[in-house]
Amino acid sequence: MNPKLPYVLLVGAAVIIFILSCMLLSRGRRSPSCESQPRIVEKMGSTSQSLVFADLTPEEMVQVVRYLQGNLGVQLVDASRAKPSDNCIASVDVQVPAKAEVLRFLDGGGARPPREALAVLYFGNQPDPNVTEYVVGPLPTPAYRPLPTPAYHRDITVQKYGGKVPYHRRPMLGSEYEQVGAFLETVAFAAAPTFLKEVFEYDGTNVAFQTTAPHGFQSGDRKSWFIVFQNVSGFFVHPVGLEVLVDHSSLDISRWAVNRVFYNGQYYRDMVQLESAYVQGRISVEKVKKAPRDGDFSSMKPRAPSAALFPLQYEPQGPRYSIRNNHVLFQAWSFAFGMSVNTGLRLFDIRHKGERVAYEIGIQEALSVYGSNCPGGMSTRYMDGSFGIGRYTSPLVRGVDCPYSATYVDTHSLFETLSPSKRKASLCIFEQNLGSPLRRHYSNLQSLYYGGLVNSALVVRSIATVGNYDYVWDFIFYQNGAIEGKVQATGYASSSFLHGDGLRYGNRVWEHTLGTIHTHSINYKVDLDVGGVKNSLVAHDMAFEMVRAPWSPEQQIERPRLTKKVLDTEDQAAFRLQSKMPRYIYFAANSKNKWGHQRGYRIQITSFAGDHIPEASSMERAISWARYQLAVTRRKEEEPTSTSIYNQNDPWTPTVAFANFINNETITNEDLVAWITTGFLHIPHSEDIPNTVTVGNSVGFLLRPYNYYDLDPSIYSHDGVFFTSEQDFTACEINPIACLPKTASCLPNFPPFTYDGFQNI
Repeated sequence: MNPKLPYVLLVGAAVIIFILSCMLLSRGRRSPSCESQPRIVEKMGSTSQSLVFADLTPEEMVQVVRYLQGNLGVQLVDASRAKPSDNCIASVDVQVPAKAEVLRFLDGGGARPPREALAVLYFGNQPDPNVTEYVVGPLPTPAYRPLPTPAYHRDITVQKYGGKVPYHRRPMLGSEYEQVGAFLETVAFAAAPTFLKEVFEYDGTNVAFQTTAPHGFQSGDRKSWFIVFQNVSGFFVHPVGLEVLVDHSSLDISRWAVNRVFYNGQYYRDMVQLESAYVQGRISVEKVKKAPRDGDFSSMKPRAPSAALFPLQYEPQGPRYSIRNNHVLFQAWSFAFGMSVNTGLRLFDIRHKGERVAYEIGIQEALSVYGSNCPGGMSTRYMDGSFGIGRYTSPLVRGVDCPYSATYVDTHSLFETLSPSKRKASLCIFEQNLGSPLRRHYSNLQSLYYGGLVNSALVVRSIATVGNYDYVWDFIFYQNGAIEGKVQATGYASSSFLHGDGLRYGNRVWEHTLGTIHTHSINYKVDLDVGGVKNSLVAHDMAFEMVRAPWSPEQQIERPRLTKKVLDTEDQAAFRLQSKMPRYIYFAANSKNKWGHQRGYRIQITSFAGDHIPEASSMERAISWARYQLAVTRRKEEEPTSTSIYNQNDPWTPTVAFANFINNETITNEDLVAWITTGFLHIPHSEDIPNTVTVGNSVGFLLRPYNYYDLDPSIYSHDGVFFTSEQDFTACEINPIACLPKTASCLPNFPPFTYDGFQNI
């Protein structure tokens, strides 16, 4: 045996032990955490210009309530406990100043406009019950302390609506729903104990009610069908066949009455007649299988266990956007955001590369028109702004509703109470890598190179749960100067009890459940200011022309050419829902780009809308904005919204009729507003059980630069990638993507999961 062999073996063993030790140590050592940076910065004492649009703070809301309690000379009851015959505060929101005042402040060095609140009050306890809107002020800039008491209030109802708002138009308070529920349980249902016990095993707790709207057939009506469901998870798809029409128009609850009853295809005068017919055996009973509390088929509980984790997004060098109070900065973009209690998410003073492209972009209304052979379904036309799109903005679940690492923002509201409420994490902001190039080209002709830019965009999102539906509202900011407004619908489909010819109005989705056909129509206000306040509306499109080939005159060529038209009047700029609209339609500035073209922003709509309700309908004027896929009008302070929260309960005499906005005024070189309607037809089907998915139920619009710049502004993005065949594309200085193994090797610093959605409901 070689005497050196033991030494060789020992040295070899030592080397192996050393290598294994290094491997074990390296495996045990965690990668460094990714960088982070402040997301939300409160500028206390700042005079930040964006605060002119800021939502009211909780302290301001409290001050407004105290002022109203002490200066109106009437007793104000907490709306959460109010009877129809009481006076109460329905809501308090910010009163955004007039645009001219704001622009003088933002652009002209003028004084900051007075900060004011808008308070909506119900006066049921007076000889002439009505709804009154007050502007209350002045309020301080939010960052200032201490808060002075407001000094004045102005009744703006007549100025705003042209007359008083009758009391019957008021949106229903939560307390009124509770009072109707108590009436149904203690008065109406008490008249049919045998029927309810034997058919539904009714015990006072196992049914749920869903209201319909509008409430009747003519102005002054307040008669609502209440549909009865099993009180289980996802009750919206558990109808039992019973619907009750309640007349709750009287301010005296003791005078409320049942006007009609519907059960399994038959109508009855009241619950007494239903009970009598049942006892006498003159009713066709369709017993519905009692569902467990989790709803069984309607349960959202996953049917499969957790497995491999889904992909996550993170920011290896921290967020590339910043939020300061209500102001957001992202690359070349800046804007202010807010949350209206009625209409939800809205944006102001949207700028790209420092230049304002839009003054205001916001949701106006979400309308659903239903069909059914049951009375509740066939009479339903929900106008969700009346219920409160912003009010029902729900807390967001980290990692599902928005990326886990998004920035979550709390919002506050004062609605149907004397105290403000906080909606935790009800708005999220995040940069999203969309997983595709914004632009790219691979060249294998003449020269060899690759150039591209990742499509990374900033998303501002809120989700409103209004009854059965959940609306995911997005505003998206792209690096090429485009803005997208998008809504995705999910939640539960509304349903009717399946009977008779029900399949004419939808699909059967469970044993006794008819998924009812309905339309979704969403209206947006887009106040573009392209290169200044004064704009014109221009349409570009194409047409084929026949020409003889210049080099071969005996031959003809069909060639497309550009068509151009300036739309001079509001009538020309009002495009009916299903009509043909120019494919390029844009707001044109008075300035030109380097190539001599008017600078513009194009409006591009994505919609699969169903048909609009016939204009002969007695309620159509209340939703006349839905006649048009696009309507461009002169901007007027007296036309701030396309609809009103009071239209829902009196669509027959609408408080605001959008059709009146279009009166053939000239729109050349004026301050213009685009009113955009998008939507889709929904025929529920078995895959809508248990829940409607967002895939395929997404609509919206794009605002795209059209000759606004001299070239694509995204060419200046720091995210661009370019390399040639002659370069070392594995070198970081040539190709930053090659450095990802180093620059993105950190571990995401995810905060602990929290959720406050079940607090203070």
